[in-house]
Amino acid sequence: MVHVGIGYDVHPLVTGRKLVLGGVEIPHTKGLDGHSDADALMHAICDAVLGAIGEADIGKFFPNTDPRWKNAPSKIFLEEAARQVAFRKGRIVNVDATIIAQQPKVMPHAAEMKVRIAAALGLTPPRVGIKATTNEHLGFIGREEGIAAMAVACVDLPEEQHGQG
Repeated sequence: MVHVGIGYDVHPLVTGRKLVLGGVEIPHTKGLDGHSDADALMHAICDAVLGAIGEADIGKFFPNTDPRWKNAPSKIFLEEAARQVAFRKGRIVNVDATIIAQQPKVMPHAAEMKVRIAAALGLTPPRVGIKATTNEHLGFIGREEGIAAMAVACVDLPEEQHGQG
């Protein structure tokens, strides 16, 4: 039985941090602020996968109050989401995500993002979609105060796993 989940994440841009999206360090004057590496793209995908299996969000597994996750690479979170799917004898069919950022331009890094996300989830890169858009200079994203990402995930679960989580 096919299940779909949706994820969304946003982090503020600050000076003094590296900008990491999709597991790729992107040259920029600011980076995303957060407890882990603040990879909004991987966080949104993680929530989408967890949602597809009826689980709570990333904070249940990796609370930002736990010092173990301070500056942790977000691929750890994706790997755990994939383990949760496998535990339920499921299979991630695909993920699709959109990054919303006024600057920097992220599409030149999309191919590498797909490779890293696919590796963390146990997928092939063609099963990972990455798109980007600006916010047309509107709101906090348009003012370059933050970056957001949204994602959907399709997970195939055995019939007996339906409704469990």
